[in-house]
Amino acid sequence: MEGYHILIVEDDKEIREGIEIYLKNQGYIVFQAADGVEGIEKIRQQEIHLAIVDIMMPRMDGITMMMKVRESGYEFPVIMLSAKSEEVDKIMGLNMGADDYVTKPFTTMELLARVNSHLRRYGKFLEAVGEKSQNKKVYVIGGLELNEETVEVSVDGKPVKLTPLEFKILMLLMKNPGRVFSAEEIYERVWNEQAINTDTIMVHIRKIREKIEINPKEPKYLKVVWGVGYKIEKQ
Repeated sequence: MEGYHILIVEDDKEIREGIEIYLKNQGYIVFQAADGVEGIEKIRQQEIHLAIVDIMMPRMDGITMMMKVRESGYEFPVIMLSAKSEEVDKIMGLNMGADDYVTKPFTTMELLARVNSHLRRYGKFLEAVGEKSQNKKVYVIGGLELNEETVEVSVDGKPVKLTPLEFKILMLLMKNPGRVFSAEEIYERVWNEQAINTDTIMVHIRKIREKIEINPKEPKYLKVVWGVGYKIEKQ
């Protein structure tokens, strides 16, 4: 269990630091944030395997942060903390994508037991995704999955039909998440010939977006980097 990255998002510094001491003693690498805004910044900067998030915080509360984290495609487990014991908070937190809920005051042993349990499950999930990608040439970005061998694409488990050229373009981008490809480079790699007219790339990108994005005008996966090219966003 050692080496996992845990983020504590809590506006009470004493609670934050108290939790950190116990987690570090277990061999975890710990990051801190004082509110939801800082929490999201940390998630973008670091690979996080589990987050402990307080509900009541200034600037951005835990439930709003939770919504933004899940909307961005992050799947790591989240344990919510709250000073309230009302069921409404619990239901809201879990409905927004939290995995567990601990009411203050809590014992350190209780929190550690929850952390260990969720990380065991998440570790198995990461191994399964890793094996899937390694053995079957399956590329997974958030809810987007492409299988090179079976030439299949799915979004959130639902199959998506792409033309052979659309599949090749998407595969090139998914194999290199975060990397920006110019229209010329996409053309030359997919068509295996020098790019003369790249207008066709724009048309194919638009069609791919219509098929894989819930809202093509605000894409989650396939992004345009204006004046440079296209990329699949790292999730």
